[in-house]
Amino acid sequence: MKVFKFGGASVKNSESIRNILNIISSYNTNDLIVVVSAMDKTTNALEEVVKMYLENNQEYLLKVDEIFTFHEGICLDLFPKNHDVFSGLRKLITKIVSFLKNNKSPNHSFVYDQVVSYGELISTFIINSYFIEEKLNPNFIDARNCIKTDSKYREGNIIWDNTNENIRSHVKINQLNLTQGFIASDKNNFNVTLGREGSDYSAAIFAYAINAESLTIWKDVEGLLNGDPKYFKNTKLIKNISYSEAIELAFYGASVIHPKTLQPVQKKEIPLYVKSFEKPNQKGTEINKNLDLSPKVPCYIFKNNMIFIKIFSLDFSFAIDKNLSHIFKKIDEFKMKVDIIQNSAISFSICLFDKYNQIDNLIKSLEGKFKIEVYKNISLYTIRHFDEQAIKIVSKGKKLLLEQRSEKTVKLIFKN
Repeated sequence: MKVFKFGGASVKNSESIRNILNIISSYNTNDLIVVVSAMDKTTNALEEVVKMYLENNQEYLLKVDEIFTFHEGICLDLFPKNHDVFSGLRKLITKIVSFLKNNKSPNHSFVYDQVVSYGELISTFIINSYFIEEKLNPNFIDARNCIKTDSKYREGNIIWDNTNENIRSHVKINQLNLTQGFIASDKNNFNVTLGREGSDYSAAIFAYAINAESLTIWKDVEGLLNGDPKYFKNTKLIKNISYSEAIELAFYGASVIHPKTLQPVQKKEIPLYVKSFEKPNQKGTEINKNLDLSPKVPCYIFKNNMIFIKIFSLDFSFAIDKNLSHIFKKIDEFKMKVDIIQNSAISFSICLFDKYNQIDNLIKSLEGKFKIEVYKNISLYTIRHFDEQAIKIVSKGKKLLLEQRSEKTVKLIFKN
């Protein structure tokens, strides 16, 4: 069987849903598992609902109504007005409101997962209804009954034995299977999500469990590019790339493939294709075992809103284990993600991503013991398979704070 994953941009309106039908109809639909994300910006809208709810802002109910209206508009273009899809959509929206009105937990991550999961539940409910209308006879699977995790809300860890067994028992051979990305459940059957962009990971989990022939991720780009076109001009399509090279790019922050997605497919050597849902006949990118990077071009990864810290010992005795261990303990305590580390005899430099806005607390915890220089809102460029021309392109007009090179990779930190 093959696994297809369609992201939010590929289900943003009724025309996009018809396009999904056209794509899968060009394959043997009886050999497919289709994994679908929430529609367009629905996840963002549901996140806003959670934020407003936890701030005791009752206008979250208006936001929920907006979400209903958005999906209702799509349904009006796909179904006759008396179709059951409308009452089913209203029931799903009512479940969101019912949970929020009865919830007693102040835990943001728990509330987030119970609410935001409805983005995928709504999108697949609508698409399943449309497939039925088009006589495709799908096997509709609730991913929460398949993918089991621990209770680490917003970033669940997969319980693989249970998950594999569940998927194999729910997937029907010789039938089109439809399910959700991003969502799972814990042992108490509470919703758990797999992290932002986790729908790709869900698709890889299904592919792994059924020993899929291939996994195809349908995107709004023609495949894996050598740079994000929002930041880099004249990007090139990467036609072939190995698992290990793709993992390197994902590790450094390339956004097309979720970092966790590659591990299950690599383990079972399942080919992964990245293709354009707008140009489905193009070959896109193949990620597979022992493929040479083709074409062999520099690959650019850009991260902004980073923080660069230079730490100096007060007594010129920096490079000792006690100092380093104290710094790393504090970085871990404030949940910072480290991208670059560089040390000299008397200083230590770190490039961080401050996901939880804890940088000021981190600095306060270090100031008594060290002299600190902090640069906020800096840019980090990583170039894989770099050459001097590639470095020159990204460096033009920028003030360099740090450069770090290895055989195949250069990292450059610039002050904005």
